[in-house]
Amino acid sequence: MKDYADLHPHTIASGHAYGTITAMVHAAALKHLAILGISEHAPSLPGGCEDVHFCNFNWLPPGLEGVRLLFGCELNIVDYSGTIDLSERMLKRLSYTVVSLHDLCLKPGTMEDNTFAVLTALKNPYVTILGHPDDGKFPLDYEAVVKAAKDNHRMIELNNTSLTPGGSRIHAYENDRIILPLCASYKVPVIMNSDAHFTTSVGDHARAEALLKELNFPETLIANYHPEILKEYIPDLVDFQG
Repeated sequence: MKDYADLHPHTIASGHAYGTITAMVHAAALKHLAILGISEHAPSLPGGCEDVHFCNFNWLPPGLEGVRLLFGCELNIVDYSGTIDLSERMLKRLSYTVVSLHDLCLKPGTMEDNTFAVLTALKNPYVTILGHPDDGKFPLDYEAVVKAAKDNHRMIELNNTSLTPGGSRIHAYENDRIILPLCASYKVPVIMNSDAHFTTSVGDHARAEALLKELNFPETLIANYHPEILKEYIPDLVDFQG
């Protein structure tokens, strides 16, 4: 099936990525992606963007090179109470958000600590996607997390970078083999994202797609294949004709 979207690339604005917006868009166009979302890191991650970055998106076009553009943010969970690191005033300006645990922002805690933080963050009305929950550095009660995603109308990310050898996340393959059947059981949509930090990785979902096929994950729950799913979670796409 056609893979429409990648909603988790970073540009040079995130401080540790290496492509511009225009370069990432060109890469998306070459791979025939219809939708590209830019999700720069929020302020708590070293090198991340300050609030002012997220209040100036009116300068940016809604599309380039035939690619529909969305501008969001990868939020950080910064404490075990599930606090995120962008103000409501800025959150209101975004098309969508990815919320993630990063050990540069929060020291991994117990399974109970980590899970409570994620469950609370998922209740935030400005959260759209739970980012890379497969990082074994942060043990989670995956059934509780998937249930919370269902109850709060959130998508769960299958992060291609998590599945790439040599990365900083641990036990991702093993954890995704737990998460994905739960998503299928609770009918929680999954979105494959690249987490690209350079043009060559934009739209690269090969490892994620292979794992979904290996597990016979229902294609009807893969948001990348169904713009109608994305429209349910991202109001700015309501007029998208793909």
